[in-house]
Amino acid sequence: MQTLYTASTLENNNSVGEQQKILQNHFTQTKNLLVYLTYFLSEVAKYAEKDSRIRASRHLPSFDDLHVNTKIAGNAILSRILDDPAYKKAVSEVKPAGFSDAELIKKIYLNLVATEEYKKYIAGSERIAQEEKDILEFILEKMMLENEAFLSHIDETFSNWNDDGEMVIQLLDSCTKKPGHCNFSEIISPDKKEFASQLLKTVIEKGEHLQSLIIPKLKNWDPERIAQLDMILMKMGVAEFLYFETIPPKVTINEYIDLAKEYSTPQSGQFVNGILDSIHKDLVQQGKMLKTEFKKA
Repeated sequence: MQTLYTASTLENNNSVGEQQKILQNHFTQTKNLLVYLTYFLSEVAKYAEKDSRIRASRHLPSFDDLHVNTKIAGNAILSRILDDPAYKKAVSEVKPAGFSDAELIKKIYLNLVATEEYKKYIAGSERIAQEEKDILEFILEKMMLENEAFLSHIDETFSNWNDDGEMVIQLLDSCTKKPGHCNFSEIISPDKKEFASQLLKTVIEKGEHLQSLIIPKLKNWDPERIAQLDMILMKMGVAEFLYFETIPPKVTINEYIDLAKEYSTPQSGQFVNGILDSIHKDLVQQGKMLKTEFKKA
């Protein structure tokens, strides 16, 4: 959806090849966001060691200055993630240090050490798996995602935050729960990439045919006055009806209703629902919902 909409606003980007590049760029932005959130989380944890050095180097350090607890910096789960070759490679590609905010990292760390959750965590000398997970979850959810300064920073740094943020947070949460199962070299599975690529190709190459099924259903609506995003969503929905045999029609309709509600106008959900439902009924009556493969016109 984003790729088709982006391409519609640009000149000379209507070929399948050009739009596939835009799609790949969206995938890359998702990966970059995950790498950065992971990096930022790790920097907050590792700041304990920096804080220890700074305080110990004071002219007249106190007892507390000389005994800063750095347990969080060696969090077992975080260490596994940071030692992952795929993560290291991703960091070398994304270079998150180039757009991180050192002062914000420091502030979040100082806020963290003042919490009861952190004090409870460092009170124990052993590394208990559940406690290692819990403290990372606490930093992410409470210290970062409920921090207005952090949200402002991430929103300014990543244009895809509003669209991809929820999904990426779920991915990061999964990484902290099962660090060995997190694949930073392949954020989006091959089957999902293939589906997105084929759906994009289908909508582009069969665009005129898809629109020819939509326009008769618009009745008194002028196609030129319909929200551009609504037309894109309806084309995608009809493409799934005709060329993607494994996707149930009800799933298609519900998905595009949700997308219309979230990204288009207040009335778009009901509008898209009505059009797709009507086209679906026609295709069933005409026996065209049995088409199982995409053939270029």
